[in-house]
Amino acid sequence: MYIAIEGVIGVGKTTLARLLQPSFDAEIQMEVFEENPFLANFYEDRERYAFQTQIFFLLSRYHQQRQAVKQTLKAGRNLIMDYTFAKDALFAQVNLEGDELKMYHRVHDALGEKITLPDLVVYLQADASVLMQRITQRDRPYERNMQVEYIELLNEAYNAFYSDQHDSTHTLTIECGELDFVGHAEHLNLIENRVKQALKLVPFQSELPLEVSGED
Repeated sequence: MYIAIEGVIGVGKTTLARLLQPSFDAEIQMEVFEENPFLANFYEDRERYAFQTQIFFLLSRYHQQRQAVKQTLKAGRNLIMDYTFAKDALFAQVNLEGDELKMYHRVHDALGEKITLPDLVVYLQADASVLMQRITQRDRPYERNMQVEYIELLNEAYNAFYSDQHDSTHTLTIECGELDFVGHAEHLNLIENRVKQALKLVPFQSELPLEVSGED
């Protein structure tokens, strides 16, 4: 079983992957983004550093997914990752244009043919205002210059992809703007149950609602 968790920056992908790991007896593989030498410069000058940043991420993600996914699934282990290979193209769509975007897509499409697709993508969705609040709270140095306009563009790209272009039978969309799956165990249980339903795992409780408030 292979689950990937997706969503815009700050939505809680990595946190949720760690919290779901025990329930699904899975190994987890996290995206390695701190090693990108262009990332800090990119947030200061997106236009100048976009192509270098995207190509580095593309090759890094390809290498990690080819190795981690293949080895883990071959060993008969469950796997949870906090990103998908398709993610990179969504960022490229926002950050690149013209010949750079065309070149990027050629490379991405060639590499993507060799990538194992997840059994389920869990798409975490939240408004840009919520994402900016969470980005500010975690206070990563290279994200301090993050602009709300950039997050809004990413949100639009993600929503369009998962509503119009993606196979809905393999995607579980969860609106998590009002969910606090770190501080409220019942919120985590709601998400865990929805994942089990989508994968047809038992036991799960049918018709379990997700419309809950993040307040006590």
